[in-house]
Amino acid sequence: MKRISVIGAGASGFSSIKCCLDEDLEPVCFERTDDIGGLWRYQENPEEGRVSIYKSVIINTSKEMMCFSDYPVLDHYPNFMHNSQILEYFRMYAKDFNLLKYIQFKTTVCSVKKRPDFSTSGQWEVVTGCEGKKEVDVFDGVMVCTGHHTNAHLPLEIFPGIEKFKGQYFHILFSSINI
Repeated sequence: MKRISVIGAGASGFSSIKCCLDEDLEPVCFERTDDIGGLWRYQENPEEGRVSIYKSVIINTSKEMMCFSDYPVLDHYPNFMHNSQILEYFRMYAKDFNLLKYIQFKTTVCSVKKRPDFSTSGQWEVVTGCEGKKEVDVFDGVMVCTGHHTNAHLPLEIFPGIEKFKGQYFHILFSSINI
């Protein structure tokens, strides 16, 4: 059975675990925090390098459009869900498909590189760190599911007159998320 490294246990990470299982692959997911949900797990003071939505976020996509195709959102949920309901939905999905057993929490991926024999084996070397201990493992594939909201992007040059603006502008990464 081919082993697949899944990096990150947010929405794309744990759904990737499920896809691996559906294809008879053996997923091993590395999540640097102690829980699933990624961006959708609100925390007043998130860990260094982790992004959290702000407290009052309600998704701007209907529940029918944002749900997993094999797992509809419960009928009693509102059409546009609060972030806590999205996280609850993710937890139900992970529990009902027994995905948590494939996740190594509090484990940071330090590096991913092609093995010297990659051209023939197609294998990758993944170095992880957990509680100060490094471990090296070999995988047949790697799925990077770390999201795209980790690094702030402020394209100020696209706003004519921004240099004259006297007010404040900021990225959510640099502000209070208690909105």
